[in-house]
Amino acid sequence: MNPFRSMIVGLRKAFPPHISASPAVCVCVKNQTRNTMLATRMEVADSGPTRNKGLLGREGLADGEGLWIIPCEAVHTFWMRFSIDLVYLDSKKRIRKLVSEVPPWRLSACLSAHSILELPAGTIRKTKTERGDALELVALVNPADDSVAIQE
Repeated sequence: MNPFRSMIVGLRKAFPPHISASPAVCVCVKNQTRNTMLATRMEVADSGPTRNKGLLGREGLADGEGLWIIPCEAVHTFWMRFSIDLVYLDSKKRIRKLVSEVPPWRLSACLSAHSILELPAGTIRKTKTERGDALELVALVNPADDSVAIQE
């Protein structure tokens, strides 16, 4: 057998293709302190491949959309095409840090964060969200119909 062929076969066995059979998990995000809604349909990135991809390849985020990266302490906006707002949360879903309208080609971090919400630029300002606010994340039963939700 060709040595390169055996190496490729070995690699294929070691790294099987990632097949995702389940649909994306989505949540609603409500600011309990201010009684405002940050997102009505936020995707959850809780696996290596979804966390690595993040928002790359998208043209933008509509109002009410976003991405919750968990666990995560830092993000970059390299190769992105639009600005985003960042909300850093601790494990109790209290806001540790806010960064508004982060343009492409930037880095941002909060080493005391447990997870990060990536939202459309301007969401923090519109919802008057502040550091220390408590958030509630509610899992959507059927992401296609965001009117049906269960408590997380």
